[in-house]
Amino acid sequence: MEVIVVLVVSLAVISILFRLTHQRYTGPGEASDFRNMEIYGKPAKSLYTSSEVFTLHHRIEITDDAGNVAYRAETQFPSIHDKTDIYAADGRHVAYFERKLISLHEIHYVDMDNGRSFTLSNELMHLIKDVTNIEGLGWIIDGNILQLNFTIKDEKGELLAVVNQKAFSIHDKFAIDIYKPEHEEEIIAVVITLQHMVQDREASAAVSGGSSSGQ
Repeated sequence: MEVIVVLVVSLAVISILFRLTHQRYTGPGEASDFRNMEIYGKPAKSLYTSSEVFTLHHRIEITDDAGNVAYRAETQFPSIHDKTDIYAADGRHVAYFERKLISLHEIHYVDMDNGRSFTLSNELMHLIKDVTNIEGLGWIIDGNILQLNFTIKDEKGELLAVVNQKAFSIHDKFAIDIYKPEHEEEIIAVVITLQHMVQDREASAAVSGGSSSGQ
């Protein structure tokens, strides 16, 4: 029994150290992570997401460097389909997305008000990292959305955004370094949808873990 406890604690410590070492999140008013700057250069702008906690309605705010709200996302309650609307700071509707109710691939459908539509889905059974597809835009997510840092590239492989998650935060914070502002709204819609997908998975894992321990 003692060996198992030591093993569990050791794995937890290793996980914490891994996340802290690989974290590249920087907050509003701070320069982008130096590793990102060396690899990708200076972004055109940076935005930051933060989820509200302890609320029936799932809300995410996206702010700029000065802390001003640039976008907000609101999820209908109750909503088994995760129906969510994204608005700009001036109240303009930007996008709507919802989850396919029964799907092994965590499929979400996204409709932009500019006329573009796309689908986000996860390929399962990848042991090393998740593979998330963006169908309809031709964009590519490079990295692992569960391991803090990833990039979004267009169909030509050109960098659109670098996304970094804060390792430990109850508000589930992301920093979004945008390199092509002309695609800002689609980038925001992708990141917010990914946040929902991650949170859905974490919630499912918590329920499964609770059910297993209760048996």
